[in-house]
Amino acid sequence: MVKKKEWKIKCDSSAQIAEIKAIAEKLGIKTLTAQLLYNRGYKTQEEAECFVKNENISFHDSFLLSDMDKAVARIMTAIENNEKIVIYGDYDVDGVTSVSILYLYLKEKGGDVSYYIPSRTGEGYGINPSAIESLAEKDTKLLITVDTGITAVAETEYAKSLGMDVLITDHHECQSELPAACAIVNPRRPDCIYPFKELAGVGVVFKLLCSLERTFCKDSGDWLRTVCDTYGDIVAIGTVADVMPLVDENRLIVSRGLKLIEKINRPGIEALLELSGAVSNPKAGVQKKRRITSTLISYVIAPRINAAGRISDATRAVELFLSETASDARLIAEELCDTNRMRQAEENKIMEQAYEKICNEHDFENDKVIVLAEDNWHNGAIGIVASRITEKYNLPSILISFDGNVSKGSGRSIKGLNLVDALGYCSDLLIKYGGHELAAGLSIEREKLPEFKRKINEYAAMHLKPENMVTQIDVDAEINEEDITLENAEELFLLEPFGISNPVPVFMVRDAYVMEAMPIGSNRHTRYTVKKGQKTVNALYFGKNPAELDLFSGDTVDVVFNLDVNEYMKNKNVQLTVRDIRAGEKTRNIRAEKRAKYDEIKNGRMILQNEGIVPSREDFVNVYYAIQRELRQGNENISVYSLERQLNGMSYVKVRFIIDILKETNVFKIEEKDGEADAYTVKMSGLKNKINLEKSSILRWLKSRVAKD
Repeated sequence: MVKKKEWKIKCDSSAQIAEIKAIAEKLGIKTLTAQLLYNRGYKTQEEAECFVKNENISFHDSFLLSDMDKAVARIMTAIENNEKIVIYGDYDVDGVTSVSILYLYLKEKGGDVSYYIPSRTGEGYGINPSAIESLAEKDTKLLITVDTGITAVAETEYAKSLGMDVLITDHHECQSELPAACAIVNPRRPDCIYPFKELAGVGVVFKLLCSLERTFCKDSGDWLRTVCDTYGDIVAIGTVADVMPLVDENRLIVSRGLKLIEKINRPGIEALLELSGAVSNPKAGVQKKRRITSTLISYVIAPRINAAGRISDATRAVELFLSETASDARLIAEELCDTNRMRQAEENKIMEQAYEKICNEHDFENDKVIVLAEDNWHNGAIGIVASRITEKYNLPSILISFDGNVSKGSGRSIKGLNLVDALGYCSDLLIKYGGHELAAGLSIEREKLPEFKRKINEYAAMHLKPENMVTQIDVDAEINEEDITLENAEELFLLEPFGISNPVPVFMVRDAYVMEAMPIGSNRHTRYTVKKGQKTVNALYFGKNPAELDLFSGDTVDVVFNLDVNEYMKNKNVQLTVRDIRAGEKTRNIRAEKRAKYDEIKNGRMILQNEGIVPSREDFVNVYYAIQRELRQGNENISVYSLERQLNGMSYVKVRFIIDILKETNVFKIEEKDGEADAYTVKMSGLKNKINLEKSSILRWLKSRVAKD
């Protein structure tokens, strides 16, 4: 049931070539880059230039956020009176970065400040009563939440009863009742007039720091630049990691932050970049410095920070940002890298179990939300597994880990189904829930799980439309071989930072010739060498091996990809990062002819003597061992085309009938894959006795259809 992706090419701008050329000339850029700007809505020279230079964006007045004046006043009072302040944060990257910048700022201003991040496994998301009691016993007077707290109505009352003021900063969706805190700073408050609602949790804290610094400076001096230059690197990491739209203020925050990270002035970030291989240690004698991009943050920095909160202790990630010496930073960075490897292993284990459950339990015909539950799944890994499942099937998914009767769950959704609203529909069954439109957490008792599955799918049936369940790839432009250049690839950095609302440019080429298809990364990925016209280039497809893709040397392919720069040993080359790939027109036609011939014979056409369709014993042996080799290598997805190539050109029709016979006689357990006539899921049948293939009704029928001389 893996759904094929639909490619949607953006409107043809060939009629506007004069405008595109004018943009290119004005900005001194390539025509391809100018076309991207035009297709993304920057249709004049002025609009394009403003976008590239960020001149159309400015920071909004932070005091437009509701309760900001109250928040600043309460913090100033706490600092003046030397009251004990505790920052209470979430354990993800957004929470960790929020805690870090607020702690650094308040410490610098002389505040008596510490921080607390709950354990994901022991305490779970949000403010919990036991933590409140512990903090009250330590004489905490002001509890400031970051990236959490907006649904903590009862917990806020409890904290107040123990003598603490609670100041909430958050960016998650608000529920009908807000906590009775001394201040609630959240752009998503219904009564908040702040013009930009898409700040990350760390973005909200950044605005709080701007307000505090402005107040301390009494509106004099360059307080905004001070805050940006001091904390912008950490704010950028949190904003990108939380997958916030990179428009408006977020684009400005991340643009400035990336430049700060490139300067590498913070020991913790420097150590993490070195150990991940993104940059080198100059003392090691090998110079390697990568351009810092939002993609690098998403795939290199963020997972290592996130791993601490998922598998270990999120406070270690905070300590990385607070590190003042290179030795301390490197020690923590090494620990985070090790933890990240543990996280990956845990996710892979859960992923295998989840896919098996989907095959055995999920009703694709009737249920639009995949709900899976298991005892003792690591709740620090289930969110990422849910993301992969949603990406693969293009359906909302919720994974739940039970420990006794109570669980922790994590869900991901698709466009068209607001997950927080869906959980709200089921709120009578839940202990608690919260989050965003596309990602949320929950807790539920075991006995209520069947009714929860029914009810959330009832909600999905009412709100999800067929068009929502189609995985669509938006293609910026179809290009030719002359556009696949290193110069074009490097110039795309002008459009950074990439992310939600400003995605990495996606291109397409048709009918490229596959020169080589090579498995890499322990058969988890594929490297194609493709030729388009006179241009030969490597194309990397991550997460799928050649057997899954079913495209081999000699085939033609249509490819959707990102245009990237590969740098190795000081040499730079253009390469393609494949988003999707399918057979080109020539290969599609050849395969259609082969299927047609098979169907003709199956429908009764006589077989000519010289066609060589009827398999011999040797043919069966060769196919049997070819399938067995694939299974030993862990490949259960087997196609007729891959077997053709392994068997020295044995014809498609013969291979297809041999597979039919092996299935009929139960030599292997064979199922057609996702309704495709050429692809199968194959498993060992467990038979111990030899099978007499001559008794196969299909084989006897084939022999009877051979025309006599």
